[in-house]
Amino acid sequence: MFIRAYLRASTDDQDASRARKTLSTFTELHKQRIASYYQENISGTQLDRPELNRLLDDTQENDILLIENIDRLTRLNDKDWKTLKQKIEQKGLRIVSLDVPTSYLAIDNKRFINNDPIIKAVLESINNMLIDLLAAMARKDYLTRRERQSQGIEKAKEEGKYNGRVADKERHQKVMYYRNDKMLSISETAAATGYSRSQVCRIQASYKKDLESSI
Repeated sequence: MFIRAYLRASTDDQDASRARKTLSTFTELHKQRIASYYQENISGTQLDRPELNRLLDDTQENDILLIENIDRLTRLNDKDWKTLKQKIEQKGLRIVSLDVPTSYLAIDNKRFINNDPIIKAVLESINNMLIDLLAAMARKDYLTRRERQSQGIEKAKEEGKYNGRVADKERHQKVMYYRNDKMLSISETAAATGYSRSQVCRIQASYKKDLESSI
């Protein structure tokens, strides 16, 4: 059994690695360890995700898919969620999510209740039901937030207050401070600022472009 941790953040401005320590601590408490991490910045509404696909390709039967919350795995519509869940089941991959306590049975060394097939079947049914319920709630939460965002933007536009998304200038400046004269490597800068390597490169390119256009 290998534990494969999946970490996802929706946008490049969010830190997908934030949950790494939480997941590591969880496995240590259950006397296990994480074999590999799969991390990406991509919307949970997308079925096709490179790192999630790589995780599925690497998986062997009875491996664990470890996530912090169900919404890190899915904000998919019902059809796409059924497709993803089918892929997971076909691989023999078991989902363990920190917000679904019944899923811990798959990772718990004791497994004392697994000797009773009736109790095991009941708990697996409850576990599947909870995962499906939280998946539906994650989708609903996404749609609600999108609707509120849209309403807020429309209101701001009507009032002449909408200026689009504002970059975090202070964090961007910190990136450039570390990268000027290559004080830190790209990886070190990413670790120091909470950005990914690709974000650091994009911020550098953006500042370079702005500098060249001002000359």
